[in-house]
Formats: sequence, C-alpha cells, structure tokens
Amino acid sequence: MTTRQRNVQLGRAAVWTFAANDRMNQMLIEHLDPAAWRARPPGKVRTIAAIFTHVHNVRSKWVRLTAPHLTVPRPLNRAHCTPRQARAGLAESAARCGEMLAEALGEGGGRIEKFHRDGWARPWPAGLEMLCYMLSHEAHHRGQVCMLAHQLGFPLPIGATSGIWNWEKLWKECGSPGGPGSDS
Repeated sequence: MTTRQRNVQLGRAAVWTFAANDRMNQMLIEHLDPAAWRARPPGKVRTIAAIFTHVHNVRSKWVRLTAPHLTVPRPLNRAHCTPRQARAGLAESAARCGEMLAEALGEGGGRIEKFHRDGWARPWPAGLEMLCYMLSHEAHHRGQVCMLAHQLGFPLPIGATSGIWNWEKLWKECGSPGGPGSDS
C-alpha cells in the first residue's frame, strides 16, 4: 500500500469515526426526556440545550477557522434552540467537520495543513491530534449531558447510554464498510 493510499484510508476512517461520534450525540438527544432539554440545574451550570448548542457552535468555529472554503454552519442560539433544531444543526456541522477531516487527513491531498481550535490558540499541524481533540471535546460534553440528565431526574435509558458504546453498529450506521480492524 502506498503512502497516498494509507492517507486516503486514514481520512476515510477519520470521517467515519467523527460520524459515529455525532451519531452518539444524536442518540442522546433522541432518547432524552423533552422536559430535561431546558431544565435548570442549580448554580452556574449549562442546560442540556446549551451544551448541545455549544458543541455545534464550536464545530462551526473549527470549520470557519480551519477550512474557511467550506460552508460554515449557522450558529444555534442556546436560549431558543429546540431538540429538533439541535439535531439538524449537529448533523450539518458533523458533515462539515467530516469534509474538513477528509481534506486534512488524506482525501483532500493535504489541502488543510493546520487545525485552528480557537482564535487564541496556536494552530496545530493537521493530523490525528486534530481528530483526537475534536472527539475528546465532544465526549466530555456527552458525559456532562448524561450526568446532568441523571441529576435532574431524567436519566437516559440504558439502551441509549450503552448504545453509544456499540462502535461496530455505529460505524456501520455511518457508512463504514467494516469498522475498526477491517480490511476495507
């Protein structure tokens, strides 16, 4: 296998992995009790609505700063965003992040050379660290959502919380021909 072929394979795996990551977010919103969406936690804690709009808005910032040639998704307003709007916005921002990852990690021939996390942060070379950072950011917020829903009296069903760990199923739902460790 040539270096180019390996890079293309890496880019595709990154796209499928980020798509599976978004599917996890979508599953949590799908199974969340609607009353939990805007429930006010005590203290200076974000609502679940604010957490998911933050995830979308940060993704949009990554695209705007790292791949400005792509269509930047419109921001979501945490005060007025519905679960349906959040799901649509997250799907759109996940698609743009997928395009950005493909361009940065292989399929785009290295068109994207730097990952800009934020305007204040030093850019990183585009690579696996970029994907890892993106996934870590979202996993952190999924953990917040699961914990917050439970603390507010709206625990997510076990099918949702265990379903986000069924990577083989998630990868296949997101277009991967075989998932991790497959020859495709």
